Amino acid sequence: MQDAHRIAFQPPKPGGTGRSVALALLAHGLLMLALTWGIHWNSEPNNLSVSAELWSALPQEAAPPLQEPEPQDPPPTPAPPPPEPVRVKAEPKPTPPAPPKAAVQPDRADADIALQKEKAVREKKEREDKLLKDKELKAKAEKLKAEKLKEQQEREDKEREKKKLAEKANAEEKAKQQAEDKKRAEAQAKKDAQAKAEADKRSEAQRQENIRRMQGMAGATGSEDAKGTALKSSGPSASYAGRIRARIKPNITFNDDVDGNPKAEVEVRVAPDGTILSRKLTQASGNKAWDDAVLKAIDKTETLPRDTDGRVPSVMVISFRPKD
Repeated sequence: MQDAHRIAFQPPKPGGTGRSVALALLAHGLLMLALTWGIHWNSEPNNLSVSAELWSALPQEAAPPLQEPEPQDPPPTPAPPPPEPVRVKAEPKPTPPAPPKAAVQPDRADADIALQKEKAVREKKEREDKLLKDKELKAKAEKLKAEKLKEQQEREDKEREKKKLAEKANAEEKAKQQAEDKKRAEAQAKKDAQAKAEADKRSEAQRQENIRRMQGMAGATGSEDAKGTALKSSGPSASYAGRIRARIKPNITFNDDVDGNPKAEVEVRVAPDGTILSRKLTQASGNKAWDDAVLKAIDKTETLPRDTDGRVPSVMVISFRPKD
């Protein structure tokens, strides 16, 4: 892994070695020609001065000094003609030779390493920015998800609370309805019990009455054609009214003449022993003297006789006529 990393960050190997060597040889040849031409100028009188400036846009290492050949005697030449004014044309700027491989490679390697480092730093920063952005997006998504879950939980809690309240209200309503039904049932049961008790009471009273009636039928004192159900008749006997009139009539004092035979009716209240407690005229005869005579006679009598059964009716209505 380390070898692969080291190879990935090594600068690429430069190419075009043969072309560089050819250009270097050409440049050296041109340089030698220029020097030879310069020496030749120095051997001839020349009043012109020409200077040329060579520069390189790229840093390069200087070439080794040119080895001059040993001087030789020049062959005899005829005297040259007088020099003519010659316009010297500046030589074109020679193409700078390609820098040697040994000189270019270190700077280029440093530049490539710097570029690789810068690229690595930039890529690292991009990765960090991406990781940070992804982290922020993830945190935002998780926060949004948590908020949604919280809202959903709150909705569910509200729904459960609402359902719970509804169930409670229904239970209370049901309990109230059951209590009312129970109360109505108890009231109805009580009413039915009272009705049953009253019915039982009436039935028992009727049964007791039937028993008494059946028991009294054996010793009843009524006549054969009597329609009563009691053991004895509660009213006076048939002869009792005549006995009462016979007791009171001797005490009547009346001597006036009257037309017809008017009847005066008197209500008499008597104690159990026959003592007269009160009397009252219920029907006047039309003759006041006769009515007063009857009332005075009752007061004078004071006590009435007992009936055949030994009793005295408590209330009696007795009629009196003057001619009976």
